Amino acid sequence: MNPQKNMQFLQIALQYLPEAKAVLEGSGVEVDMAKAQPVLELLMKVMNDAYELGREEALTEKEE
Repeated sequence: MNPQKNMQFLQIALQYLPEAKAVLEGSGVEVDMAKAQPVLELLMKVMNDAYELGREEALTEKEE
């Protein structure tokens, strides 16, 4: 993964962390950063895959 994109993805994920925390805590799941870290890493992988898919699609459309 591109470290710069990783940082951007992490910043995006952190923007939504308070909302996610509220949803989880509303369901009785306590959230702290130690517990959230593995989920954030997984989310960054998903965001990277989505980015690459969109990038490949844009390149394909450009070639047509």
